[in-house]
Amino acid sequence: MSEPSHQDSPDEVRLISRADGGPVAFGSGWISGVLGILFSGLGLFTVLCIQFPSWLTIPELRGYYTLPTIRALLHIALVSGFLLGLTSLTLRKQKILGSAALTCSLAAALMGGAQVNVDTNSTSSLPVLSLDWFMLNLIFWCAVFVPLERCFALRRDQPIFRHGWRTDLTYFFVSTLAVQWVTIMTLKPAQVLFAWVVDERWRFSIGSQPLPVQIAEILLLTDFVQYWIHRAFHRIPWLWRFHAIHHSAEKMDWLAGSRLHLIDIVLTRGLTYMPLFVLGFIDTALLAYGVIVTLQATFIHANLRFTFGPLRYWIVTPQFHHWHHSDQAEAIDKNFAVHLPIWDWLFGSFHLPGKRWPQSYGIDGAKPTEGFLRQFFWPFS
Repeated sequence: MSEPSHQDSPDEVRLISRADGGPVAFGSGWISGVLGILFSGLGLFTVLCIQFPSWLTIPELRGYYTLPTIRALLHIALVSGFLLGLTSLTLRKQKILGSAALTCSLAAALMGGAQVNVDTNSTSSLPVLSLDWFMLNLIFWCAVFVPLERCFALRRDQPIFRHGWRTDLTYFFVSTLAVQWVTIMTLKPAQVLFAWVVDERWRFSIGSQPLPVQIAEILLLTDFVQYWIHRAFHRIPWLWRFHAIHHSAEKMDWLAGSRLHLIDIVLTRGLTYMPLFVLGFIDTALLAYGVIVTLQATFIHANLRFTFGPLRYWIVTPQFHHWHHSDQAEAIDKNFAVHLPIWDWLFGSFHLPGKRWPQSYGIDGAKPTEGFLRQFFWPFS
């Protein structure tokens, strides 16, 4: 089979270039408008985080923030957003982007801007909305993957703002904003339902192992458990309704991995973390696993052409997981593993045809339409 086409469909090109009714070429005001919204939007969110830290920031992270530094960066972001918004208004016939950037900057300024007061009186006993975690994640992933995908893209003509990016960004926003709530929904059931099988002597033995050994065991165990959970989501019709949301993405990049239904997340993580809780791995090992799985899950969805040579038969790579997302007949219900392809080898679901990549992605049959809320209710319809 030939290399995948690097051309997006005419419909997608029109959608991207006319998202606000105007072109996206350099000098059209599109870049300055998008960057203006990014800077001013992050600035507005930062003002909210400073003003309501007990409601909008993760307690474990607050001790790492240096307020004078945050205020200096906030000032730079708001000024940059305002100036970029003005530039977009000047260059662009369509004023939506520039107006949005200016609106965010002015709203942040009216709330106090870089000198906004910190609310030290309010407290919250509930899990917070992690607005600071969302901003840190967005900055980090964009800084890492946007340049990588521009330099080493599998599909070179796939734009950053490709079809479906708004839906996926909303998933990214909601999942990171509610990270503490999701964690509670996935960990608490395991702690309550399986506390009766806990053996403290066994837990002590597991937790006393060297950290690298525990991390390796966690990766092996969770990948085996998640392989069967993932396979069940594909083979059981009512579970597939939820997992189909993830497979409805028809373009692959780092952001596409965020498209996950809440029920999919809760069931998968809850069942995956259950044995980890029962066995008693230490928090440091669990944290290291969380970092590894987040990095790999983002990486394997990315629009990157790396094949990794023989290594691709030993660890899950973008090529391996792209085939899992393909709607081609040869790829249906293949490559369920998240970390180690060995489980697909053993249980007959391995598919990695040389150096070929899939031609297309998505699902056959009934497809959920774009939009976070529409997709949230789609499995119940």
